[in-house]
Amino acid sequence: MITDRDNALFEAGIKLGALYHQFVGTPLSLENKAAVESAIQQSIAVQPFAENVTVRINEKMIAEELNSTFKYTELKGKMLDVKLIVRFNSVRVFASLQFDEKLNYPLMKVDKVEDSF
Repeated sequence: MITDRDNALFEAGIKLGALYHQFVGTPLSLENKAAVESAIQQSIAVQPFAENVTVRINEKMIAEELNSTFKYTELKGKMLDVKLIVRFNSVRVFASLQFDEKLNYPLMKVDKVEDSF
């Protein structure tokens, strides 16, 4: 039997995966950082079951990656810090995407699950 918990976890994973693969590679500069954060956040927030989405892009990493001539780079997964809450009926899933230094990898994970909140 598929439960609300199963569906909430699935929705969180789908949203983080879609966000990552849709936006990595987006042209990025220090000037458009806030606009890109907002666009990512809004595109995920309108999807079903998304209760809250927060997107931050690491400004220091942008500055380190800037092309010296054109002053822009592309969004990389390691730059993203995303927090997501998905609600499916009586279950809330708190999930995130953050760069894990030890693994050297932009890791998506479930941080917490609330049943029957």
